[in-house]
Amino acid sequence: MSQSLTLLAGPDALHILRERGLRAEDVDILPGASGGPKWLGLEGIDRVLFGEFLQQPRARPLHLIGSSIGSWRLACLAQKDPVAALRRFAHAYLEQRYPPKPPPSLVSEVSATVLESLLGPDGAEQILAHPWARLHVVTTRCKGLLAVEQSGMQLAGFVLGALANAVSRRTLRFQMERVIFHTAGDTSPFAGLKDLPSVHRPLTRDNLRPALIASGSIPMVLAGVHDIPGAPAGTYRDGGVVDYHLDVDYGTGNGLVLYPHFYPYVVPGWFDKSLKWRRAGPLNFRRALIITPSPAHLARLPGGRIPDRSDFTGMKDEDRIRAWKQVLTEGDRMADELRELLSTGRIADHVQPL
Repeated sequence: MSQSLTLLAGPDALHILRERGLRAEDVDILPGASGGPKWLGLEGIDRVLFGEFLQQPRARPLHLIGSSIGSWRLACLAQKDPVAALRRFAHAYLEQRYPPKPPPSLVSEVSATVLESLLGPDGAEQILAHPWARLHVVTTRCKGLLAVEQSGMQLAGFVLGALANAVSRRTLRFQMERVIFHTAGDTSPFAGLKDLPSVHRPLTRDNLRPALIASGSIPMVLAGVHDIPGAPAGTYRDGGVVDYHLDVDYGTGNGLVLYPHFYPYVVPGWFDKSLKWRRAGPLNFRRALIITPSPAHLARLPGGRIPDRSDFTGMKDEDRIRAWKQVLTEGDRMADELRELLSTGRIADHVQPL
């Protein structure tokens, strides 16, 4: 069995992997989940997948869909040198520093500087002109109280939303809609999403940065982004509110959905985090291969877990940065193990049914 990785596959993915192994040319879609600092726990996996495995010549597009920090990770993949982008991203992300109880405006300001580091001097142009990567950035356009920046009113709106969501996820349509900015044109496999109101808009030079900022604008932590160019007017917040771990219809294609993820399970929306019964079913993941850190790997990390947003308030900056650097170092184990499985073609021997 794999020591640092857990590999889970739906039935269609299992069939493909057992028939011909894991080939880059068979990957159609790559999702990236919300999770803030949790992304640091995947950096080693991302380096191998983004910078090596998926850089092989392709005859068809690779569709990338991410919400919140997931969209930022995938913005690294959609650049010419994904590993360099990931390293810039990790360095800037670790170095974030905030006073106690920072206002949302300050957190948004610092996040914008992190994004600029991620993009580098011409990353935005590379994303828009990439020959095969088609980036989809998921955002949430809020309505009513959720669109207000005053924290008390916004909190009241989210409490009402959470209560309604506990009854049915479909109630989200009354307070928000999914808006996806993408570079796929008419080829997007997500054009037919019907689970919630969804709007699709082209990702352009004018809206790439505001869309990425909006996708990571955690409610009451960062300020909302208002009136994104080329999209319906309104207040845009974190895409993870609607699609926390991307439990969406990935279509009926013949290829794989390759999903590097923090957990061996998928939570549909932000309000579902505390609802233990609200976990994604197998239908949307029939052709998915989920690659996640193993329990043994997690046990080696500081505190026995991947980082999360509470580290910003629960740890001194020096301790947090030291712990997060250790997480990145331990990620080399996952990178080496994944690289070996790919080079030997033994992925199928280590996959478990999802």
